[in-house]
Amino acid sequence: MDTDDPRAAAPGSGAATPPPLRVLADAAELDADLVLAVADRRCTLALGAGLRARLAGRRAELLAALAAGGPVYGVSTGMGALAGVPLDAAAQARHQDALVVGRAVGSAPWLTRPETRALLAVRLRTLLHPEAGASPALADRLVALLAADVLPAVPARGTGVAGEIVPLAHAGAVVLGAGRVLAAGRPAPDGSTDGTADGAAALAAAGLGPAGFGPKEGVAFLEGVPAATALALLRVREARRLLAQVPVVLAVSAAVVGASHDPVHPALARADAELGAVLARLRALRPDGPVRGLQAPVSFRVTPAALVVAGRACSALEQAAQRALDGVTDSPALLDGAFVGTAGFAGTELTAGLDALAARLVHVADTGAARLHRLLDARLTGLPAQLSPEPGVHAGLVAVHKRAVGTVHRLRRFATPSLLGPVETSLGQEDVQSFAFEAAECVAEALTGLREVLAAELLAGHRARALAGGPPGLSGEALAALAALDAVLPAGTADRPYGRDLDVLVALLRAGWAL
Repeated sequence: MDTDDPRAAAPGSGAATPPPLRVLADAAELDADLVLAVADRRCTLALGAGLRARLAGRRAELLAALAAGGPVYGVSTGMGALAGVPLDAAAQARHQDALVVGRAVGSAPWLTRPETRALLAVRLRTLLHPEAGASPALADRLVALLAADVLPAVPARGTGVAGEIVPLAHAGAVVLGAGRVLAAGRPAPDGSTDGTADGAAALAAAGLGPAGFGPKEGVAFLEGVPAATALALLRVREARRLLAQVPVVLAVSAAVVGASHDPVHPALARADAELGAVLARLRALRPDGPVRGLQAPVSFRVTPAALVVAGRACSALEQAAQRALDGVTDSPALLDGAFVGTAGFAGTELTAGLDALAARLVHVADTGAARLHRLLDARLTGLPAQLSPEPGVHAGLVAVHKRAVGTVHRLRRFATPSLLGPVETSLGQEDVQSFAFEAAECVAEALTGLREVLAAELLAGHRARALAGGPPGLSGEALAALAALDAVLPAGTADRPYGRDLDVLVALLRAGWAL
């Protein structure tokens, strides 16, 4: 079973319910929300008659511009350092397919199924733009792949090129009727062990025959940043969900240590509405309760600001992704009747946004590990040292804190910017890579690590509740969230292998605990 597919049927439940059909009247309708719906298989797409007619008209304009003569990069010439090589009519007829197949040089690990569906949805959106001049047939091909859930195996790493030529070549190979597809969790009939199956066989099974790229369609398919855009949208959604869980964890920890209520005073958010919203939620989660010290530990005081900064990084990345959906990403693009070389393949802003989000998520994880340390301090909590029922006999959660510290230390390597600058490739042709895939991977690692740190802090909050009978001063929402832990964690406070507890809590957070 494809475990990352929310529509996957439970054992014995029969086939999954087909998703509703969304007929597109305009390219702009395929917005960020709809891309995410396609990623989750919450809808399937079709092109409306008016949109198909506009595509056909623009395609005719592009073919006429090509027929007018003159060199066109990647169509009547080679690409990269071979752009100076002219192609005759026979070579041009083969070129659009050949330039895709020859650039599919990646290997596992592959993008996940939701990531690949999102990529195809964004690629469809940008091919619907007038400057691409793509045919209705090519758009239909992407729609058909999504409807049949035949998904190209697209490499998640090793994209040392300007733009996304290597990963998009893998997607394009399947569009052609070749290449490899994700095996949907089932053993591949050809014996492959890398999670893929033969693309031609998968297409045949779905009733889709071989296809080819028309003039300029191969180079158009390889241009732009559809994968970076798709990954940015998915990472932002996951980050927002995780960041929304942090205030509940923070409120529980604040109750355990009896943190001062001063850091959530509403006046501290003067001129900052986003900070005001975070502080208001924290006040609602922990409206009262005893205070043990004059000042809350620093890690408690700075976390609201860390959440705001991370939220702003989400917003900035979301806006960059929207600009990528709306902007000219084809190169050469048909603009004002002429073919214009562009830098729409660069992905610079998306990479910078992903880099910023990764760093801010790591900072939030840093504050969580520091708070966890405070939860083990008997001087702050009034509870037994290390939250042990018998200090000396039982170690308590000291090793859990060590795991959190190790996780944060590992995460710091993913806070290094991926946007590194020019690298000479293609026989010395000047080139600049933005490495958006690496930046997206860093965000994914930061999200995973932050979730692990929050799980460790939650375990400490649950243990403190068991030792003290429940931190006072929490609201019904926070108490209900704590009660949910009782249903999944073992009773008792004696030492046990806590790795399993942490795995359970990570799964609970991933499933949307306290949202």
